[in-house]
Amino acid sequence: MSLYPTPHINATPADFAKTVLMPGDPLRAKFIAENFLTDAKLVNNVRGIQGYTGTFEGVRVSVMASGMGMPSIGIYSYELFNFFDVQNIMRIGSAGAMTEKIRVRDIVMGMGACTNSNYAHQYHLPGTFAPVCSYKMLETCVNIAKEQGLRWHVGNLLSSDTFYNDPAGLPSNGEFLAQGAWSKMGVMAVEMEAAALYMNAARAGKNALAICTISDHLITGETTTAEERQNSFTEMMILALKTAKALDKE
Repeated sequence: MSLYPTPHINATPADFAKTVLMPGDPLRAKFIAENFLTDAKLVNNVRGIQGYTGTFEGVRVSVMASGMGMPSIGIYSYELFNFFDVQNIMRIGSAGAMTEKIRVRDIVMGMGACTNSNYAHQYHLPGTFAPVCSYKMLETCVNIAKEQGLRWHVGNLLSSDTFYNDPAGLPSNGEFLAQGAWSKMGVMAVEMEAAALYMNAARAGKNALAICTISDHLITGETTTAEERQNSFTEMMILALKTAKALDKE
């Protein structure tokens, strides 16, 4: 029996480039394909999770949505790594800043991804696993960010399993998180996907990196709109595309 299509991706390995950019929002994937890729072709639309492949400055690149949360990116990145011969996945999303050193619209790169998730339980490890990114991808991305003159930060992210937290019912980007145990350990920002992506990459022997634009600030309360997050985080998008181009030449 053929592996293709998988339950969640109606495509074949030939449909994907070796590097896939993964925003959470399908509309952000569509925006990147329409505005930055040449000859972009829709290669997947199962459950509305749009995936496109085209070229960026002559290099073949794919972009496909991951959905929200670790279970969702866990499914799509697992299938891309293990069934579609994808070598590199870059999460490009939004995050909430947990330190005053970082401003809204700054770019953060997750060298590591702390988590309150039980995702690593499946590996039956005799201790605590520390999910980290691909150093090659991180180094490449940092060098390009320097060349572009961007405001960027490298450090630990928190991949949270929850957006709303009981008992207060407040969003996980509420003030209590910013002043809590994670931030005092130097964690830069909170998001919801990187840790699962990093674990899937480690298990598959592949490469992953999370690049996030700060969409809101847990301390100052500053925020951006959903439309801004979908369409205006272009610095992060171009940074990821240029990183994909550089990786293709290695």
